[in-house]
Amino acid sequence: MPVIIGLVIMAAILALAYAAFNFFTVKKMDEGTDRMKEIAAAIRLGADTFIRYEYKIVAIIAVVIVVVLAIFISWQTAIAFAIGATMSASAGWVGMKIATYANVRVSNEARVSGKLGSTLKVAFRGGSVMGLCVGGFALLGIFLVYIIFGYALGQINDIASGAHPTNWIGLQVPFTMTLSGYALGCSIIAMFNRVGGGIYTKAADMGADLVGKTEAHIPEDDPRNPATIADNVGDNVGDVAGLGADLLESYVGAILSGAILACELFRSQGTLISGAMLPNMILFPILFAAVGLIGCVLGVASLLVKKNLSENPHRELNMATWISAGIALVLGLFITLAMFKGQSAEDLANASFSLGFLSPWVAAALGIIAGIVIGLIAEYYTSYDYKPTRRISEASVEGSALTITQGLALGMRSCMAPVVVLAIAIFASYAISGMYGVACAAIGMLSFVATTVSVDTYGPISDNAGGISEMSFLDKNVREITDKLDSVGNTTAAIGKGFAIGSAALATLSMMVSYLYSYTPADESILLNLIDPLTLAGALVGAALPYLFSGMLIDAVAKAARKMVEEVRRQFREIKGLLQGEVLPDYKTCIAISSQGALKEMRVPAIMSILFPVVCGFLMGAEFVGGVLVGATISAIMLAIFTGNAGGAWDNAKKYIETGAIEGHAKGSAAHDAAVVGDTVGDPLKDTVGPSLDILIKIMSNVSLVTVVVFDKFNIMAWLMSLIG
Repeated sequence: MPVIIGLVIMAAILALAYAAFNFFTVKKMDEGTDRMKEIAAAIRLGADTFIRYEYKIVAIIAVVIVVVLAIFISWQTAIAFAIGATMSASAGWVGMKIATYANVRVSNEARVSGKLGSTLKVAFRGGSVMGLCVGGFALLGIFLVYIIFGYALGQINDIASGAHPTNWIGLQVPFTMTLSGYALGCSIIAMFNRVGGGIYTKAADMGADLVGKTEAHIPEDDPRNPATIADNVGDNVGDVAGLGADLLESYVGAILSGAILACELFRSQGTLISGAMLPNMILFPILFAAVGLIGCVLGVASLLVKKNLSENPHRELNMATWISAGIALVLGLFITLAMFKGQSAEDLANASFSLGFLSPWVAAALGIIAGIVIGLIAEYYTSYDYKPTRRISEASVEGSALTITQGLALGMRSCMAPVVVLAIAIFASYAISGMYGVACAAIGMLSFVATTVSVDTYGPISDNAGGISEMSFLDKNVREITDKLDSVGNTTAAIGKGFAIGSAALATLSMMVSYLYSYTPADESILLNLIDPLTLAGALVGAALPYLFSGMLIDAVAKAARKMVEEVRRQFREIKGLLQGEVLPDYKTCIAISSQGALKEMRVPAIMSILFPVVCGFLMGAEFVGGVLVGATISAIMLAIFTGNAGGAWDNAKKYIETGAIEGHAKGSAAHDAAVVGDTVGDPLKDTVGPSLDILIKIMSNVSLVTVVVFDKFNIMAWLMSLIG
């Protein structure tokens, strides 16, 4: 085992230790008044109860998958899957717990200090626990997989020596299968957390807004609204636990796509890539991620150690992000020198490193730059500091129809620019380092994911803090502080979604190439002929799949939201004195509606994403599934960008009106009602559909890569062709 791999466990321990420090620092802070404590406890109980039930369901499904993998693939793949699922679930759980502790403490800090800067620090400290746990748990799991299977059990040596270990049915099960198993475990948890949490939070949010704001004309998070507690619970299970599992899965997918591709390149082109080059190509992705995580610890600390933060939260958060990215880039250069400077020019050329030993670093730098540019594009389209979102606010003056129309136009227009950036990054990184360079670009894009997630998680914590402030009858200036933080959080969330889908596209492309290598004979070049009828049919089916998946999610949210609307209306109608503020509503019934709706509706779309490529493979074969992956990836990228940006813009257009920026159309006006409708339409798009699509394409790639060894040899299409032939 190379000594340098110790850097990975050091980075993971450093991140988790700092996360633990921030966790307990936040927990020691004062919660405020008795009323604030009571509301925070109700939110905490609702979130904890939901995620317990969700994890029970996921655990059952995970056990079934472990058994199937152990029987038909290998026990190594099954154990790696269990490790991945455990790491992802742990990150989501810890992140949700800190969010339910931090929310009330953010409210209290705003109440006591009255300062935006100090309140931002509390919210960001809470968010940093989620971010650091994402990076720490992901690398800890990868370290265990490398140590146990790669080195202790000799799977890396098997690849280097050209050995081809097989399972009991004669199928090859190399180290790439083990790595794919770990990534698949992370993907399973991410899918259920994102889908289940997304349905929960948006059902509650839509029910609260449609009745509370537009019908009863009471403020957001008003304690008279029965759906407010459920709405705040949803922020934690969807926008925190779901977000954390999602980005952890993206992070792992980006790292392992490079390692898997290196293994597959060697197995198919062993005469070109030397045995001395292979271990370094396998190690480089996790080492780059490790130094990136160290950069994130320093970037997060740079904000938290400041005595006085400015009144511009966006600038402070951006500075932490830039510091993290800059340190990752600099330290990554040293890793590149250590890994590749000693390699011969011939080995570098055979690996398609056109810029010599610096090639992987340049490709990773391109990924970082592409991620930042995509984030800036997302900010332009979703922040009310810019014209696109302001146009939606202005359209709201004319009614909800034009609000929705303008938002749809913005979402569609916003797809082109980030896709062009992605295309340039793919082409340039491929020209510099071949397909391995594309994987390196994905790693670079997510090398500072811990800071990105920290910034993202601070948003829902601030949103929750605003709800607690409103329900606790705190001074108006407290809500103004939390609303300002929440508004910035909406923009940072849109930026984070841009990073997630961009890295998903790059990682999926690398996985797709590995998929092709995995069933193509070593003496043949990989080829996926898109004009072949079978492959083209697969691409068409794959392109339709994200729309089917998205429609199922929106339907699920709508079903639960309708029940929520009926319940809120019933309570307003039947509970005497509720609207007058004389009695409190029945919060528990609304929490139960969201919980039951999410737990019931999440199963079919989540399970479908796992089974779809497997069923297609056993019916039609590997070429058809290759087409499905291409079609689904292209389609999902566009749809994810569209839904994320349109939803974010609708949300901030509403907030722009609430600031009083449009004269004569403040909170409670007809224009504000129209903007609330637009925000409600966008809610399931930006927080349920969009984030789930990048998981969809990665989970399909992972499942296909793990199972192709089986369905390439055993499928109905091949059997029928053998009968005809």
